[in-house]
Amino acid sequence: MQMAHARVAHQQCGDCPIRYRAVCARCEEDELQQLEQIKYYRSFQAGQTVIWSGDRMDFVASVVSGIATLTQTMEDGRRQMVGLLLPSDFVGRPGRQTAVFDVTATTDLVMCCFRKKPFEDMMIRTPNVAQRLLEMTLDELDAAREWMLLLGRKTAREKIASLIATIVRRETALTDRDRGGVTTIDLPLTREQMADYLGLTLETVSRQISALRKDGVIELSGSRQVAIRDVNRLIEETGDDSDGGLLV
Repeated sequence: MQMAHARVAHQQCGDCPIRYRAVCARCEEDELQQLEQIKYYRSFQAGQTVIWSGDRMDFVASVVSGIATLTQTMEDGRRQMVGLLLPSDFVGRPGRQTAVFDVTATTDLVMCCFRKKPFEDMMIRTPNVAQRLLEMTLDELDAAREWMLLLGRKTAREKIASLIATIVRRETALTDRDRGGVTTIDLPLTREQMADYLGLTLETVSRQISALRKDGVIELSGSRQVAIRDVNRLIEETGDDSDGGLLV
């Protein structure tokens, strides 16, 4: 059963922080007005379940702020984290009635939700929405392939660096041109969750985070806050080249 959630004050699309990254990125003014008619906001506290796998979904949504996890539960009760939802990521699948994964807020979360049937109808009438959703789906497929590479070939140190770099890029919308200065983020996952997500032990995660700190790649404040003085140095630690490919 879905947990209780709170409604959030309506926000105009033009003022939205994910306006040019979300499913509405290509929309013209008249298309934004159509979305305004079918959208509403929901907020969830850290730890709350947004939707359970198998539950009927009457909405699709974009993450506006905060981070959520996608988790799959096996028949014997074992759980595996299979993905992260970061700001601008899309939740739900048009044409599918039920959720495939458990979606859980790991930080306080705000979502811009669209009533599902009107959104599906709008996709048929509005190529800009359908095209953008296709782009995001293909980006997600690329990310899944990169994660297969990470899990299969990267070292523990590279895995930790890659996860931190992914969060830095997405939370700060960082580009190659603005990698100067100190970048500070709050890790949305506990070290236990990071171990689960990366296929590592808790001890290995703690050891590699400490090693990155000792080598000056990151600075720690408490258990969650991470500061990066040189993002390029962090990127080097991921094992990827400047174009995002694996260094060989």
